[in-house]
Amino acid sequence: MNSFDINRLEVLAPAGDMECFDAALDFGADAVYVGAKSFGMRAGAGNFTFDELSAAVKKAHSRGVKCYLTCNTLPRNDEMSEFEPFIKAAEAAEIDAVIAADIGVLALIRKYTPDMEIHISTQAGIVNYITAREFYNMGAKRVVLARELSLEEIAEIRAKTDKELDIECFVHGAMCVSFSGRCLLSQYLVNRDANRGECAQPCRWGYHLMEEKRQGLYFPIFEDEKESYILNSKDLCMIDHLDKLAQAGVNSFKIEGRAKSSYYVSLITNAYRMAVDILKQNPNCYELPHWIRDEVFKVSHRAYCTGFYFGHPNDCQYYENSGYIRDYDVVAIAEKVFDGRLYAVQRNKFCVGDEVEILAPKKRPISLIVTEITNENGESIESANHATMRFSIPYDGDALQGAIIRKRN
Repeated sequence: MNSFDINRLEVLAPAGDMECFDAALDFGADAVYVGAKSFGMRAGAGNFTFDELSAAVKKAHSRGVKCYLTCNTLPRNDEMSEFEPFIKAAEAAEIDAVIAADIGVLALIRKYTPDMEIHISTQAGIVNYITAREFYNMGAKRVVLARELSLEEIAEIRAKTDKELDIECFVHGAMCVSFSGRCLLSQYLVNRDANRGECAQPCRWGYHLMEEKRQGLYFPIFEDEKESYILNSKDLCMIDHLDKLAQAGVNSFKIEGRAKSSYYVSLITNAYRMAVDILKQNPNCYELPHWIRDEVFKVSHRAYCTGFYFGHPNDCQYYENSGYIRDYDVVAIAEKVFDGRLYAVQRNKFCVGDEVEILAPKKRPISLIVTEITNENGESIESANHATMRFSIPYDGDALQGAIIRKRN
């Protein structure tokens, strides 16, 4: 394994809209990656206009956080003429880097915005040091390696490339069943091109076999009453192994999730922020407190695995169903603490007597029993059951604005 520079370690969070962007900033991201209204791999996310992007970048920079813009689709002929105004608008918004996958797009970035920092997307499928070197020679500052690599393969790429080349890898989130997302299933089945951000996620669908001469007669692939989710991947989670990734030469720990909620962004960013801080404090003896590890299980997720990092995986498919595990709901967002009460805005119903947790950036969650709820008119109520209603509860601790209040289902 390689030695690593602690100061180059980065927590890279996703943001599909401004609410998620603010969550990433509040909960400790070093950098945030976003998409505009075109050329990004998450067409279904809210994404940003260039006016919104400019405002987001200014906000990020004021807090010492970087912002990267995705332009990592594989555009067709009729889209190429649109790229010049796109990349010039991105430059005007003062983003810190663009993430690209297509060589033609890379050439146009260098032509139209020669000072722009370029990161090569995982969509490019980089699995060896020769390819990583060539992208560096073509002007890339960073490569996002394919998800199919082991730690040993990453370490070799690091050892055989220029030390100025950053290496980024996914550490958490949903995984595609196909090679680094280069998938044709969606386009073939429902004419939605995954390589242009329109994936319908057919790998999550349930499947049966049908014999060609017995139309309408379906055969389960398993010998029980269930359909089979033969393509359904588990989610990636590497929070217990960040030291091994850093030793292999990974500079940036990337969280998947530009289509996920602000709660997901808040919680997962916070967990990895605290984990990386622990790694920086003691790089030779990385050990997480159980409560940090537990955090990644308190957001909607599929069963977890460690992907290909420790060799060919034997447990990364989940055949029972394609649903999520969801044990907690956000019930409110804190606004302030004043005179022994916490003031907040409701998100989901909760009641007097419920146990809730308050999650603030870089802090251990605080559990408390709700002994009283008062509405904004000062009236005592049994439950907060109206969307976005303001209320207060007794509370004598500290809570930052934007802290999350959640409840186990």
